[in-house]
Parts: sequence; C-alpha cells; structure tokens
Amino acid sequence: MSSYGDDATVREILEGSGDTWAVVGLSNNTARAAYGVAKVLQRYGKRVVPVHPSAETVHGEQGYPSLAAIPFPVDVVDVFVNSRLAGAVADEAVAVGAKAVWFQLNVIDEAAYRRTRDAGVTMVMDRCPAIEIPRLPRST
Repeated sequence: MSSYGDDATVREILEGSGDTWAVVGLSNNTARAAYGVAKVLQRYGKRVVPVHPSAETVHGEQGYPSLAAIPFPVDVVDVFVNSRLAGAVADEAVAVGAKAVWFQLNVIDEAAYRRTRDAGVTMVMDRCPAIEIPRLPRST
C-alpha cells in the first residue's frame, strides 16, 4: 500500500466528503478509464461532473472546461490527467474550495500531495475509487 492515503482517508472521502465529484479528464471516450470509473461513481450515488477542455455532456451530466467554470460547489475532485499536469489541477481544486482531491492510479505528484494536504484538503493519490467504493459496507 502506498503512503498517499490510508484506508481511513479513502473511506472519509467516499463516505463523508460529499456526493458531487468533478472528474477531470472525463469525456465520452469509452476507452478511457475515466469513463468507466465515472459510471461506477454514479452507480454508488455520486453526482459526476465532467471536466474536460471539450466540455462534453457525459453520463447525462453537463461538462465544463475547467474546475473554475463549474457554477456550483464540488466536494471531491477526481483527477485523470497525466502526473505532470495533476499538480495544477490539485491547486485549482484547493482554489475552488473542494473538500478532497483524488489522484487516480499512476497519477503521482508528491509536491502537489503535500501542498494540498498543507492547505487542509483531504487527499489520496495512486488509488481508484471504482476499486475502493465496492469494498465499503453498503447501507441498507
């Protein structure tokens, strides 16, 4: 297990950070991991907000070209961009007031992780919510 978010932090984000997830890098490209992960998040009751330069509507949700363009608060920012671009996304997530930042598998930027945590924002890195969320006990 990596040191970039233990199971308690994963649970905190999935259960306690809120249900509006901005998914950065989400488009209608069904071959991309973001497309499938966003569908899993929706199945578990999360509102998925696509963030992509094309601002496409994906899974029935209006897309936006950037986090700053979203006209309502987002709780969690789920990042599917290349590691060298991810730090700027984390900084933007902090700037828009997100409660948590989630870097997907193989998205790693240790400096961004430290900056985000130092700003008081919960963060995990190099994990996937579509893998983690089914492991949580479901409420009935």
